[in-house]
Amino acid sequence: MSKTIFQKIADREIPADIVYEDDQCVAFRDVSPKAPTHVLVIPREPIPSLEHLAEENAALLGHIWLVIRDVARQVGIAEKGYRVVVNCGSDGGQTVDHLHFHILGGRLMDWPPG
Repeated sequence: MSKTIFQKIADREIPADIVYEDDQCVAFRDVSPKAPTHVLVIPREPIPSLEHLAEENAALLGHIWLVIRDVARQVGIAEKGYRVVVNCGSDGGQTVDHLHFHILGGRLMDWPPG
C-alpha cells in the first residue's frame, strides 16, 4: 500500500507548516483551511480511520487528545473556544485514509455542521 500524503508529511518527505511533533503524532496547518485557524493532528502510525482503531491504540488516542488541547493553546484559540472534528469514511467526509483530527478556531462555529 502506498503512503498517504499525511504519512509523507509525518515522515518529512514533503513539506508542511508543522506546529508540533513528537514520536507519536504530528500537527500541521491545513493547506485548505476551513477556519482562520485550521490544524490537523495525525498519528505517525498509519491508521486509516476511526474504524481501524484497535484496543492497543487507546494510549495513543489519549496522547493525541492532550496534544490537541496543547496545540489549541499554542495557536491561540483555546481561550475563546474551538472545534475538533474527525471524519470517518467517504459519507463522513474523510478524503485522506489516515486518521486525522481537525482543530478549527478563530471564528464562531455554526451548528449543525455541514
